Amino acid sequence: MRYRPAPPRSVASRITAILSTFLTGESHSITEIAHMTGLPISTTHRITADLAAWQLLQRASDGRYGVGSILQRLGGVGVATPELMEWAPGAVLDLCAATGMRARFAVLDEGRIVYIEKRPGPEPITSFSAGATLPAHASAAGKAILAFAPSATVCGVAQNLTAFTPRTVNTPDRLRRALEIARLARTAVARAELSPGQSDVAVPVFGCGGVAVAALELEVRNLATELEVARVALAVAARGLSRQLTVDPAVPAGRRQLRLAQVPLGGAAAGA
Repeated sequence: MRYRPAPPRSVASRITAILSTFLTGESHSITEIAHMTGLPISTTHRITADLAAWQLLQRASDGRYGVGSILQRLGGVGVATPELMEWAPGAVLDLCAATGMRARFAVLDEGRIVYIEKRPGPEPITSFSAGATLPAHASAAGKAILAFAPSATVCGVAQNLTAFTPRTVNTPDRLRRALEIARLARTAVARAELSPGQSDVAVPVFGCGGVAVAALELEVRNLATELEVARVALAVAARGLSRQLTVDPAVPAGRRQLRLAQVPLGGAAAGA
């Protein structure tokens, strides 16, 4: 007769028991988790689904569960979910094609952003690499993510605010104010903060539970004339990615194509 542990009684102990089954890094089915924890399958299914909704766990297309992005980030692993990494290049390509601007997709990793980008022209989209990083405080993408990040993450970034230009946000108070504005507007702007003459606009990409897991960014030549165009395009693309992250990953979905609506910018912004 196989050993079956006594089922935990409290909600906290049940959650702990389920999460503990992933200490080895392996994925498990609902039946396997129920067997390892001693919980009924119905209880295991309900709690596991809630943990996946908050990205503590991640449900694969075959129905098995693994460690989610939130636990990975708590453990210091600054990576996006496999689904997001699969969909992001399409959004970047569409953004660049629709706007004619340099487009980036970025995630936060130890106070810096790592990114892929597509520039106008024949060059292909880049891949993530050790050299493709930027300081979060001096980039629009970084500020878009930090605006919705835990306070401990923001405090860590605020300890090393290097000034790259006279416009760089280089004090904790200035950073907090910039993040407050970005949080209210759901749009971050970097005005020549990393290099003179370069301005960028970015919006966060949200996963389950309202967590900002990444950002999309566009480089604009003239903020006075292109800010709203960039913001609308970014909002459309970010909503598409966010929707894909919040649907059941077992349901197949084709890549959505970004198209800028031919309507007055005021009307488009109101619906964003």
